[in-house]
Amino acid sequence: MAESTDKPGTGRHAQRIRSILVTQPKPANDVSPYFTIAEKYGIKVDFREFIQVDPVSYKDFRKEKVNIQEHTAVIFTSRNAVDHFFRICQEAKLEMPAEMKYFCISEQTANYLQKYIVLRKRKLFIGQRTAADLFDVIKKHKSEKFLYPCSDIRKDDIPEFMRANGFKFSEAVIYRTVASDLSDLSDVKYDCLAFFSPSGISSLFINFPDFVQDGTRIAAFGPTTAKAVRDAGLELDIEAPQPNAPSMTGAIEAYIRYHHGAEIAKEQARNNKQKA
Repeated sequence: MAESTDKPGTGRHAQRIRSILVTQPKPANDVSPYFTIAEKYGIKVDFREFIQVDPVSYKDFRKEKVNIQEHTAVIFTSRNAVDHFFRICQEAKLEMPAEMKYFCISEQTANYLQKYIVLRKRKLFIGQRTAADLFDVIKKHKSEKFLYPCSDIRKDDIPEFMRANGFKFSEAVIYRTVASDLSDLSDVKYDCLAFFSPSGISSLFINFPDFVQDGTRIAAFGPTTAKAVRDAGLELDIEAPQPNAPSMTGAIEAYIRYHHGAEIAKEQARNNKQKA
């Protein structure tokens, strides 16, 4: 939770959070911490992607003059990268050789590869969660020629690391990240907006250039998203991950308990008394 000079439940934080817009797709099933928060605190939680992914056509990919088969290793940092890489391979009628090595930023991304390849038959290397974690793994494979399939909007950390350490390296833009059309939300207000990337903040102002925060609480996941919030002139109220709240839902719940815990407890006590 971002630190505030206001006492719990005062100032801009006095208004209870009764509605949250999560700028991600709705979970595929009902087993989600967001639904637990909604039920526990009587909060309306909606989901809406603020960014969308558009594929780069195979024709445009060829203009980049990147020969996939000249590489011996691929770096994946997201599911989108996995999907669009294998889409390009399919359109190019390429089959990945058994000796191809795959370097994945996280176990979740590595497991997603099973959609396209049999993992037990492949050479797979996995980081903990961040690109920096993956660098320690990559350093042990100096002889490989790496391919980094990515979006047109991406962090500089991987390319900078590869060049600084003299790796044979290519990157290929295989999808583009653009702002979603959110015009249907123009008259909808939420007490809290939860963002997960700088692109989400950009989309907010592309769709609503006159957006004024007022009492809306802003939640951000990750340091680059937090920076984008502040750079946009917004006040960041909820920041994740934190030592006591490694997830977005954990950080949101910590905020609610800190600023409105006493009020919620009294309300629950009244409800329990009425039921008794």
